[in-house]
Amino acid sequence: MSPRPSPDHSLNALGPLDGRYAAAVRPLARLFSEAGLIQQRLRVELAWLRALCAEPSFAPSPPLDNEETAFLDALESGLGLAAARRVKALEQRTRHDVKAAELYLAERFGEHDSLKKRIPFLHFACTSWDINSSAYGVMLKRAREEILRPALAGVTRRLEAMAREHAGLPMLARTHGQPASPTTLGKELAVFVHRLKRQLAVLNAVPALAKCSGATGNYNAHYAACPQVDWPRFSRRFLESLGLEQNPVTTQIEPYDWLSEYCDALARINRALIDFSRDTWTYVSLGYFRQKAASHEAGSSTMPHKVNPINLENAEGNLGLSNALLGHFSSKLPVSRLQRDLSDSTVLRNLGVALGHALLAWKEVGKALEKISPDPQRMAADLDSAWETLTEAVQTVMRAHGMEDAYDRLKNFSRNQNITAESLRNFIKQAGLPDAARRELLALAPARYTGIAKELAE
Repeated sequence: MSPRPSPDHSLNALGPLDGRYAAAVRPLARLFSEAGLIQQRLRVELAWLRALCAEPSFAPSPPLDNEETAFLDALESGLGLAAARRVKALEQRTRHDVKAAELYLAERFGEHDSLKKRIPFLHFACTSWDINSSAYGVMLKRAREEILRPALAGVTRRLEAMAREHAGLPMLARTHGQPASPTTLGKELAVFVHRLKRQLAVLNAVPALAKCSGATGNYNAHYAACPQVDWPRFSRRFLESLGLEQNPVTTQIEPYDWLSEYCDALARINRALIDFSRDTWTYVSLGYFRQKAASHEAGSSTMPHKVNPINLENAEGNLGLSNALLGHFSSKLPVSRLQRDLSDSTVLRNLGVALGHALLAWKEVGKALEKISPDPQRMAADLDSAWETLTEAVQTVMRAHGMEDAYDRLKNFSRNQNITAESLRNFIKQAGLPDAARRELLALAPARYTGIAKELAE
């Protein structure tokens, strides 16, 4: 269990994820905290020992008996804060975090008469990164499946429901900030639904890789001690038992290419949500969205009328922080001097920070979606003041009837002019179009000029 924070913990925390926003990211803290990392390393060490003892061709250590298995089961299920504290105490002496985990298990095995004899097989033939790559692989996979994917799916479902609900609600579009061909609110939301679903599929498809092949990736010690074991096959089966995929050819470390793919996929999700947050913020500023106001909340310290889109702004800021870290992970981790340097170790300890800022931001987007609702009257007023957007339709119909000067005629008519329904209809009447085409254009209005936006949203 995580320790209960002191009353002033959030006030004294160095970073907001451990303070102000601790409750929002607590599920990730359980995985990526120092205690979480230690516990996962211990589980990998125990899984490796169990696999060795279960391997028929591994002669030095016979199969575990029922009593030993029960002891190991109880040991593993009890890996909590006390275990993490003891490992940290051992690390003060060893100055090596993975060795400290091995020594902790050796201490615990010493409590059991027959498991004492198996202490030599703890961490057998492993290098530290055999344990770490497996531990981080499990942590990142669990984070994706148990925390990130459900959180993003919740945001996407809410967006999808809004897109369907408002599929046909006409809205003035803007390109380069200027009035453009009308669309519908539902279709604009559907764009983000499609983007998020596609990028989530990319994230889900990234395999969690690991290696367990010794100090330089060649199984040197493995074959020196037990040449009768098919070690690459054994390693593959062991990693698959953890839900991981074996990287069969590595140096001392797994080269992190998969982790780079994982971070890049997350960063693309974050960028889509930055785009959404900014667009939605703009729609709020235009009055297209109204925000629910809570009577106890203050939008400004001096202007009582304000209801700020704070959730969207909070989301944008945290998405940017997350992507700054994810970008560093993606570019830094796959580059290591020769077999390995230790610059990766301190960087990896911040994985939970990047994921934490993303998770916090996704929750803020979800809160924003619960607070906003469209204002159809405000949208209709903007549409009714933007008859110039129909010049696209008029010039395109004129082109379809062979009028080569259609674009220039509409450009000269509409630029820097106050186009009204009456002035546009007068132009259409004098354009020289066939009767049927003229009648269809005269029946147009900005609110009805949305193409198949409704169908796309649905």
